[in-house]
This record gives sequence, C-alpha cells and structure tokens, in this order.
Amino acid sequence: MPRVGSRRDRGTGTARARFGAALALLALAALRAAAHADALDGALAVRSAYVNFDHGVIELNAHVAYPLNPTILKALQNGVTLSFDVEARIEQVRRFWFNATVIDVTLHRELAYHVLTRRYVVRDVQSGAESSFATVKQALHSLERVRDWPILVESQLLSGRYIISVRAGVRRGKLPASLRALLFWTDDWQRESPWYSWSLPV
Repeated sequence: MPRVGSRRDRGTGTARARFGAALALLALAALRAAAHADALDGALAVRSAYVNFDHGVIELNAHVAYPLNPTILKALQNGVTLSFDVEARIEQVRRFWFNATVIDVTLHRELAYHVLTRRYVVRDVQSGAESSFATVKQALHSLERVRDWPILVESQLLSGRYIISVRAGVRRGKLPASLRALLFWTDDWQRESPWYSWSLPV
C-alpha cells in the first residue's frame, strides 16, 4: 500500500520549493547586476569644464572620462550602438525658493563599429555629422572632448547669480535583432556621472 505523506512532509517540501525559487531569483538578480556592472565598469566623470562667451553666445568646453573595457569593445564589435551624452544645465540661484532652471540641454552622440570598413564611427545625433576612427581609443578620445558647444544666448540671462552643471552618461543605443532576447542587453543598461558644477561668470 503506497505511503501517504504527512502534512509535515508536504509542508517541508513546499518550504524547500519556495527556498529553491528564492535562491534562483537571487542568482538571477546577481547575474543581471554583475552584467550591468561589468558592462559599464570604468571611469565616468567630467574632469573639467568651462564656458566661453563668443558674440553673445555661451559655449561649453569640457573634458569627460568615459569607461572602456573588453565588454564594451565586444558589444560594439557585435553590432551594438552606444550613446555618449553630455548634459548641461544652467540654474538661477534664488534665495528663498528652489533654483530656477534656465536651460537643460543634452549633446547626443553615438558610437558604432562598421564591420565592412573596420572603422569606429562617431555620429552627432542632432546634426548627423560623422567622423570615423581606426581604433576605439581614438573614437573615445574624440567623444571625451567637447569644444565650443553653444548652449545659451547671453541675453537670456537676467541679473543675478547662476550655477552651471555638467554631467556625462553612457547608455545602450541601437541593438541588433540577434541580441534583443539576451538578458544582458536590457533597456536600463546605462550609467551617469556626478554633476560637475561651478558659478557662471555673468
């Protein structure tokens, strides 16, 4: 006669199943976190920044450090497009209230690897201008330098004190269809640097 399991046995089995499921979820979360950390591991910071005033136009210049590691290099060679952003924000300082944002603009640039030409191509998303490089280091060196980027007309600023802040970001852009199903390439695969801020001389 088959032995009927006791309520205690069934409870123990259910507990073990739940424990196993919890371990599986923790392992999946750890794997996903590790993938994200490894993918964007490395320096990401605005090293320096300043503005020029050219005929009433405020132009931003900045030096940014972007991460580069074997995972990023492999992603590019597999057809993944990466977006490298620089965000600039100007705020008017208000004594008895929150600061007022005067302008918040982002410079969007993309980096992709062209298999046929074996060149790394940097494209300005807004203007469509492209530059190609023989190595990924040369391409990143170009991305790390922001020169004479017009962000604001001086006449838009009234009297008062202003703070300008700059930060950099890296995120996944276009993704080949062959990689869309992989866990590694999720929409939240992105990273941002801390803000680099200083008083705007007006």
